[in-house]
Amino acid sequence: MILTYASQQDYDGMAGKETEKPAWTAEAFAAMGAFMEKFNNELAESGELVETRALAAPVLTRRLGSKDGQAVVTDGPYAETQEVLAGYWIVECESFDRATEIASRLADTPAPEFLRATAYADIRPIVEGQDDLVG
Repeated sequence: MILTYASQQDYDGMAGKETEKPAWTAEAFAAMGAFMEKFNNELAESGELVETRALAAPVLTRRLGSKDGQAVVTDGPYAETQEVLAGYWIVECESFDRATEIASRLADTPAPEFLRATAYADIRPIVEGQDDLVG
């Protein structure tokens, strides 16, 4: 699974809202969308794409926890700088190295330079059963 991250501030910038960081232009947002569409289509054509989804902004998040044995629900958004899962790709490929190679292509995603400088993705195997949890 390839995981990407963003903050509420990042989502606001993509929506053209000024924050501590410059807002994205409509052209920059369209370029990112075109890149993602091409990236996803290439993975689908190669047979490696199982599923991909983008996630809604953190402001639409609910976090569930527990305090004193009681469920606690907190509505987003969280601190502007707190990063949350922004989207994911599940790929079925020949190796962990191939998944890393696929994820490295995300570094070419068109975005403002301040965002590209701090962007990252995680690659994590999906466990099929309890035995996979033991390292």
